[in-house]
Amino acid sequence: MASERDDFIRSGPLHLTTVNWGNVHHRRSIAASLVQGVYVLERDRQEKNRKALAPPWWEFFHFELFYTLVDDVDSSIFGAIYEFKQEANRYYLAEIPRFVIAFRGTITQLDCLMGDLSLDLNLIQNGLHQTSRFGTAMKAVIKMVSVSGASNVWLTGHSLGSSIAMLAGKNMARTGHFLESYLFNPPFISAPIERIKDNKVRHGIRIASSLITAGLTFAMKVNQESQQSEDPFDVLSTWIPNLFVNPSDHLCCEYIRHFEHRENMESFGAGGIARLAMKNSLTGLLMNAMGWEYQEELQLIPSAYLTINRSPSPNFKRAHGIHQWFRGDLSLHSKVYQYKL
Repeated sequence: MASERDDFIRSGPLHLTTVNWGNVHHRRSIAASLVQGVYVLERDRQEKNRKALAPPWWEFFHFELFYTLVDDVDSSIFGAIYEFKQEANRYYLAEIPRFVIAFRGTITQLDCLMGDLSLDLNLIQNGLHQTSRFGTAMKAVIKMVSVSGASNVWLTGHSLGSSIAMLAGKNMARTGHFLESYLFNPPFISAPIERIKDNKVRHGIRIASSLITAGLTFAMKVNQESQQSEDPFDVLSTWIPNLFVNPSDHLCCEYIRHFEHRENMESFGAGGIARLAMKNSLTGLLMNAMGWEYQEELQLIPSAYLTINRSPSPNFKRAHGIHQWFRGDLSLHSKVYQYKL
């Protein structure tokens, strides 16, 4: 039996009968709906005997399914490329993307559970860039940007899918292509500092970690100055993805403290230390110092437009779910964190 949450009529943002593409909340709801469309596409594939429930998730907003992205390991649908029907608008608006590339997160149904959990493990081990699923995603992003230009392509994803979108966005930004990105509940892999109840202890750990990381980063930078003329982290500073997090979701809530900590350090006159510290993780620096190759952590981004959902969440499932981001009655707090070179 189909889940009520897969049915757009029962669960979708029906309040958006008229879309204002200049409204950030409308864009958020649409991006989240397109991600949900990918989830439902895969569940439609698995439950072949049921009526297809996916199309309304994009057709309601005048998109059509341009292409589906299929994992070559388990044959699951993990992404979709949507194209906006230009005839749906009388006048062209710069805010409307021509294409939206969306990626789903982990699905617990048996048909793709093992494949998704394998990707989750790769994400935890900082090896997402080496997976075939990401390779397929990256090729699709490069192709669509080459066809229509970066200004006409959006990236969006949820959970594991937001990590795929973030990594693709970082790769494109390093080549000078800055894609508008909507990333829902992006995982932040780190030590669970927020679970420490004592606020002073938490704060002390963050400061100590920043000082050590900044020192190691500075030493590494001095050592590498002759090898490269431009800091790869600084190149990303003008790319400002939209991050949507819930403080009750332990998988993504560290983004809140990550950016707040940098801002606090800057207010105390230690902004230089904070900016150096956020370029690398302590784990990565120590591994590199010991001669082990360690890829830059995915979650390390210099800038973000961070939106926090402060509406009550009864449990982790609700706090981490994509459905919260459709709603128009959320208690949201948004702030831009711009990295200063």
